[in-house]
Amino acid sequence: MTAATHSTLFPQVPDSADAVLEGLDPEQREVAIALHGPVCVLAGAGTGKTRAITHRIAYGVRAGILQPSSVLAVTFTNRAAAEMRGRLRQLGAHGVQARTFHSAALRQLQYFWPKAVGGSMPRLVDRKIQLVADAAAACRVRLDRGELRDVTAEIEWSKVTQTVPADYPLAAAKAGREAPRDPAEIAHLYSVYEDLKRDRAVIDFEDVLLLTVAILQDRHDIAEQVRAQYQHFVVDEYQDVSPLQQRLLELWLGDRDNLCVVGDASQTIYSFTGATPDHLLDFRTRHPGATVVKLVRDYRSTPQVVHLANGLLAQARGRAADHRLELVSQRPPGPEPVYTEYTDEPAEAEGAARRIRDLIDSGVPASEIAILFRTNSQSETYEQALADAGVPYQLRGAERFFDRPEVRKAGIALRGAARFGGNDSLLDDAVDLPSQVRAVLSGEGWTPQPPAGSGAVRERWESLAALVNLAHDFAAAHPGATLGDLVAELDERANAQHAPTVQGVTLASLHSAKGLEWDVVFLVGVAEGMIPITYARTDEQIEEERRLLYVGVTRARERLHVSWALSRSPGGRPNRRPSRFLDGLRPGSTATAGRTGAAGAAGIERGLTGGAEAVGTVGGAPRRTQRTPARCRVCGRTLTDAGEMKLMRCEDCPSNMDEGLYERLREWRADQARRSGQPAFCVFTDKTLMAIAEAAPDDERELARIPGVGMRKLNRYGADVLAICAGQEPGEEEEGD
Repeated sequence: MTAATHSTLFPQVPDSADAVLEGLDPEQREVAIALHGPVCVLAGAGTGKTRAITHRIAYGVRAGILQPSSVLAVTFTNRAAAEMRGRLRQLGAHGVQARTFHSAALRQLQYFWPKAVGGSMPRLVDRKIQLVADAAAACRVRLDRGELRDVTAEIEWSKVTQTVPADYPLAAAKAGREAPRDPAEIAHLYSVYEDLKRDRAVIDFEDVLLLTVAILQDRHDIAEQVRAQYQHFVVDEYQDVSPLQQRLLELWLGDRDNLCVVGDASQTIYSFTGATPDHLLDFRTRHPGATVVKLVRDYRSTPQVVHLANGLLAQARGRAADHRLELVSQRPPGPEPVYTEYTDEPAEAEGAARRIRDLIDSGVPASEIAILFRTNSQSETYEQALADAGVPYQLRGAERFFDRPEVRKAGIALRGAARFGGNDSLLDDAVDLPSQVRAVLSGEGWTPQPPAGSGAVRERWESLAALVNLAHDFAAAHPGATLGDLVAELDERANAQHAPTVQGVTLASLHSAKGLEWDVVFLVGVAEGMIPITYARTDEQIEEERRLLYVGVTRARERLHVSWALSRSPGGRPNRRPSRFLDGLRPGSTATAGRTGAAGAAGIERGLTGGAEAVGTVGGAPRRTQRTPARCRVCGRTLTDAGEMKLMRCEDCPSNMDEGLYERLREWRADQARRSGQPAFCVFTDKTLMAIAEAAPDDERELARIPGVGMRKLNRYGADVLAICAGQEPGEEEEGD
């Protein structure tokens, strides 16, 4: 383990207040020592804002200027709050509250409800979409799944902007929102939704803030009690504050000004939820005597990545752009961003997977690689491509690490071994902490080598491997540490949700990637219609899309791959062009240029021009076959939907599928998935199995024509599938293929 890794994972707690300030740059130090009055920190991406504000709190606590219990630090995600708690713990600042707005408000609401309202607090519903569906049914309004989500989003926006149902049509028009239904109809649905909540004695997520605000406004005695408890406030990601959250913050503060806010207007990407950078940009107007510190030293990204990020913002317009921060990289030079064009989205996914496979083979940890996309619907294509390439992956937003069943079981096993290890024969030959952990977790499914595939079995192994790696790091940082010491460390990390690193390429939307970083980032689907998204029409919406891409670019530390596809599906019309945001930034383009011309011109690297199933050879060199538009084999209509293209027919056209064959294929697929440790869809998707059962191919040529059956799967599964189609038992397949 390197010294850098040691200090990052398990730093020694500073032995004094002055020691807390060591290692901060001049601007970060100014933040840390500015402990009185209003403070505004304008912090660019990668400039160490979390470091600055946690050291500020820790310095104040260690110097005796701030009482830990009087400090409330708020941010927007549980992950960010957990990271803040973990850092404060490492700096010796115990007892400081670091929470999300909702978590802090819910805690206060639960405490003060009996005094302010009386009785039991209503039940909090996790998801409001079912209530919205019930409201629609009560209004006799039919909403499909997409409309249901959109109407729910409008209700959420209304509540965080403190808009009542009757005022929704006017407020939506004033905000320039494109309502998914008639605004009067949404207002009625919103009203009925509120009635249903009252009838069922439940509240939603936004009600937590609204009710806390109402109590603090109406009950001055309760407001004073809260203000006596919390006297110093820190707000992270202040550019994402909604009007409702700002109102709550003002009520917490009262007439005091012990407030430190941190943000970057160029990273405002949640305005659709009611967030606005105006509170950040107007901070100095509201607090004329505020201390303002700008952080522009970028410690995350190479000069090449920072140059692209600065270039994106240089073309921006609007109020946020007027306050942009010019980042200055503090890292050594790295490779230039790579720009790649593909003919279709499956080819783009396969190209990214191939490059990632090569990176991992060259020694780049999978956990230091991410694929970022604009919409969650793009994820499945990349999941499939990574699975085909044998690359482990994890979806951002999945179950939290310490909540995973295998991690819980491993914790119980380690705790038992720590207490009664002397009687455990597993530990007889374990001479140090790492070997003890390996011995205990071997009984839970950990093995020195990972299992094949990338499904649930591999995910469980990755969780246990993360604990093994953590044990190595902990032992190196704390020589002589016991199994009991490690269990205590795991307990503290679980309480703070400070998870160890799990090996696997991260798949995430650009929105969910906010606040994260990787050595290598693949920005995919960077084409017109996706970034900016089709429904972004106003100047403000377009500029938010630009900021979203900026956030994506600044997630990369060393290598950045930017790609786009000319069509959505194989055989589709190649009518897409790279995002306008890249004009003048990618090699060979100008600020007003359209899509560039010849392959390889002006330094643009082009990807392969089709999916793996189209590969042939001519004279030993790869050749791509010409695709023709896919048409329904029943009615002849041109197909554009990926699922219909796999079936080679419209969804509503009659099927001649052999049901018995389909069930035999499903049973065979389940067996293959179980043996390889992969999800079933990684063998073949349901649509591909249906297409096979409909076509009942007689030979490899017919099987290869079915979309979803590429050369890799044809070589691996073709003999079995053809045997099943012929009514025979499939042969045994070699392991490890």
